[in-house]
Amino acid sequence: MGARETIRTAVRNVVPPAGLTRALAVQAMVYAVGSGLFHAGSAVFFTRALGLSAAQVGLGLSIAAGVSLLGTVPLGGLTDRYGPQRVWIVGLVLNAALFATYPFVGGFAGFLAVVVALAAVEAASGVAVQVYSINALPPEERVTAMAYQRSSLNVGFGLGAVISGLVLAVDTIEAYRGMVWFISMVFLVTALFVRRLPRLPQVARPTEPMSRLAVLRDRPFMAVSLLSGLLTAHQTLYLTVMPLWILTHTDAPKTIIAGLVLLNTVLIVLLQVRASRGADTASGAARASRRGALLIALFCLVLPISGLTRGALTVVVLVAAATVLILAELIESAGAWGLTATLPPADQRGAYVGAFRLGSQVQYLIAPVGLTALGVTTGGWGWLPAAAIFVLVGLAIVPVVGWAGRTPRLGAAAPERTMTPVP
Repeated sequence: MGARETIRTAVRNVVPPAGLTRALAVQAMVYAVGSGLFHAGSAVFFTRALGLSAAQVGLGLSIAAGVSLLGTVPLGGLTDRYGPQRVWIVGLVLNAALFATYPFVGGFAGFLAVVVALAAVEAASGVAVQVYSINALPPEERVTAMAYQRSSLNVGFGLGAVISGLVLAVDTIEAYRGMVWFISMVFLVTALFVRRLPRLPQVARPTEPMSRLAVLRDRPFMAVSLLSGLLTAHQTLYLTVMPLWILTHTDAPKTIIAGLVLLNTVLIVLLQVRASRGADTASGAARASRRGALLIALFCLVLPISGLTRGALTVVVLVAAATVLILAELIESAGAWGLTATLPPADQRGAYVGAFRLGSQVQYLIAPVGLTALGVTTGGWGWLPAAAIFVLVGLAIVPVVGWAGRTPRLGAAAPERTMTPVP
């Protein structure tokens, strides 16, 4: 009986309950099939099918990242003006159209135009997805629903990666073109899913509309954005810095890197919902963010041990370090969702969620070079100051969230009302 109940609990933590939470999770999984397929095969597609050099690909993606950074706040404000569902659907349709043009791209200029346009669309639609989930659900269900979505995203990413493996095995220009056209169709199907989601009543706009960039003057909120954004460095640590450490400072086989990526996917699918408990209030989200930061610091202390061990013990240490970092990711993600669900005002949520995403954009600019320099190029001692940085962030985030909670948001017209979706 105990085992049966354990299985039921595990299933409940993976399969979302019927209703809007499940519908959001299903669309997330469908979308992730296309997204995961492209992420896994994009480098080969750019070089083989489009004939670009690695330097051109890197430059184009860096410029696109800059566009995303600059456009997150003003484009996120479109959600407040036109509604999250409409912006979300338009974004998916534009994504489909842009992916469909990839096979006809000629040279670097065409490639740059497409990736910059995709970055701008993502800056707007990424905010819309999150705002819809927040607006459509009661406060006590929001973080859990986003956890189910992330779990489903990882299932979709896995399926997309499998399909990508088949495309890479075929390795023909026709296969790569078919890949991006298939991705385009996936986005169109996702748009149909989103169109069938319940419609939300329009949020009342403030009597004195706020400038789209005015949110940047909300110092307490922007401080929360920066601290929380720095904690998303767990992605850089897991996908970039740790593999480089394994290759340059351990005797572990290269294949363990793929195994650790698979471990990450499996644990997120199984544990994300459970890890999100208690993060549905601002104070609970702040504490979750603190725990995530301290776990990242612990990872920074465990991983370098693998540079001193040999054989099977090295593998054990790497798995232990990876597990600590995955737990940090699970808990920190829930904390970030809780902060975006509770701190922004309802009538300016798009602008505020866009501003919150700036923190992670800053992390993407500084963490790859900074953490690689500290953790890898120093030979190991740099992990100590890296751990200290995350400890300081963890200690600071709870009082900073308290400061933001005590400070009225800019442009807030009235307390949030419970919103009932229209079937």
